[in-house]
Amino acid sequence: QVQLVESGGGLVQAGGSLRLSCAASGRTFSAYAMGWFRQAPGKEREYVASITWNGVYTYTADSVTGRFTISRDNTKNTLYLQMSNLKPEDTAIYYCTASNGYYGRNEKSYEYWGQGTQVTVSS
Repeated sequence: QVQLVESGGGLVQAGGSLRLSCAASGRTFSAYAMGWFRQAPGKEREYVASITWNGVYTYTADSVTGRFTISRDNTKNTLYLQMSNLKPEDTAIYYCTASNGYYGRNEKSYEYWGQGTQVTVSS
């Protein structure tokens, strides 16, 4: 089992920045690919970004490329999402997730999920 706890969400003005963190415990963190998804009110959960087990390769959705950066620190068992130039449409609950190898866009392929952290971007 892997336990994931997100933090760092909050209220920010459009154009501002925010960094989300995801603390992992329970199993070997470095063995898992990690990702971020988000879910806005009335919408399905959406892929945001992902990273391979060693942090060498990262991937982002087109809607956030150039604005969001995913990273991880395996010595701290922590995943990060640095968000810049935030837009109102980025408002959502952001979820941290872990997978035993998979690092793509399919949420059904991820095994473990955090409970989410709210990000609200005002216009």
